[in-house]
Amino acid sequence: MSHGRRRGRKPCMECPTRVSAREEQKADGRQVLTQVSNGCRCRIRRHNACGAIRQRLLDLGFVPDAEVEMIRCATLGDPLEMRLGDYYVTLRKREADLIEVRAD
Repeated sequence: MSHGRRRGRKPCMECPTRVSAREEQKADGRQVLTQVSNGCRCRIRRHNACGAIRQRLLDLGFVPDAEVEMIRCATLGDPLEMRLGDYYVTLRKREADLIEVRAD
């Protein structure tokens, strides 16, 4: 029942085409939000998201230098619950993979 469309995400026209974000982060030794253990705190360095996803993350408070504490991860690893300021936020794993962090 394919109507000529490809399933999955379309590439964002605002962002440059890259290999995979995970491969790039491993090469540079950067850490993303999905790599933070439960109970650990970190600070946001930057976003690798663009378009509507980037704006949504900024609106939720995921701004540079904001402190994030990982609360828990669902049984299958998705979604992730974290504390940001004085409220709790749940993110999909694919969105959390777009946020670079540094240890606090």
